[in-house]
Amino acid sequence: MEFLDLYGIYTTLTQEEQMIWKTARDFVDREFMPIIQEHFRAATFPLHLIRKMGELGFLGSLLPEKYGCAAVNNKAYGLIMQELERGDSGLRSFASVQSSLVMYPIFQYGSEAQREYWLPRLASGEKIGCFGLTEPDFGSNPAGMITQARKSDKGYVLNGSKMWITNGTLADVAVVWAKLDGKVHGFLVEKGTPGFTASDIKGKLSLQSSVTSELHFSDCEIPAVNILPNGRGLKLPLSCLSQARYGIAWGAVGSAQATFGCALDYARTRVQFGRPIAGHQLIQERLAEMASQITEAQLLVFRLAELKDADKAHPALISLAKRNNVRMALETARAARTILGANGIVDEYPIMRHMANLESVFTYEGTHDMHTLIVAEHITGMSAFGNEA
Repeated sequence: MEFLDLYGIYTTLTQEEQMIWKTARDFVDREFMPIIQEHFRAATFPLHLIRKMGELGFLGSLLPEKYGCAAVNNKAYGLIMQELERGDSGLRSFASVQSSLVMYPIFQYGSEAQREYWLPRLASGEKIGCFGLTEPDFGSNPAGMITQARKSDKGYVLNGSKMWITNGTLADVAVVWAKLDGKVHGFLVEKGTPGFTASDIKGKLSLQSSVTSELHFSDCEIPAVNILPNGRGLKLPLSCLSQARYGIAWGAVGSAQATFGCALDYARTRVQFGRPIAGHQLIQERLAEMASQITEAQLLVFRLAELKDADKAHPALISLAKRNNVRMALETARAARTILGANGIVDEYPIMRHMANLESVFTYEGTHDMHTLIVAEHITGMSAFGNEA
């Protein structure tokens, strides 16, 4: 399956970026592709790959080497996310949550003791983390969260619930956001803490190879040293989401490459009316449109990586990329399914798996509509959100 690069964008990569891209690409092809069908059918995550991703530097790869991380630039990180999602959204989701939603807040807002303990263990895959922000009643409006923390003699007591939590039942530590005296704070809640329970969400028809959970806190007492001390307010978890959304924008390119490549290979070999269907005008129109949209998405994330490395990537620009590229990937998957006809619905081909996964990616880390409003506010200077946003 060939890789689409019509404008030669990937030829501009540095030697180090090329090496990282090849490492991620080879890992997905060698370790993941042969087993994804089995795990998708069984609705399981390939746990044995976690340590391997850690060994290759895929976890927390943007963070400093002193914490056991790879310290790569934003383009290299994006390439890793692209390749993991070329395999499956569930694989990229695991690495994205571990890196952007667990390791990033510990690095950015944690104490030095928290960084020194958790980051090397999370980077290696020895420990797994999850991120608790979304609640059963509050998704797009996290400011309305109900989960509360109060001070106690031993530290803090948490009460509340979190919903749609990737890695929830796998996690050794949960980065949980709760209101303390009316302000949002981050807390590290370790597995096995009395009053903390996690349960898997059953019956999903999307992200089958990803663990999605609900977290419950009932008079859950955590030590005082487990609060993230450097900052408070909703801007903290939102900054983490910006990191994750950046990775998603790259991941969507990988998913689109997978479905486009499959459709192109199929069209070249599927014969109808005496010739390969790739020679028919309607099929060519679909393939040309898919290639055009993928190329636009590639240019977007390459430029966004440069802005991010220069510390000029406004959150609205990340929202624009997440919004555009996930929509592109979903449309590409649907067009690819059309080209394959009935064969497009069986899991011998990756298209329906990617399409189903992308329905979740379209919604999580900020829905498509929420990102539309974020971009529009940036353009107009006027917010369409409620007073709490």
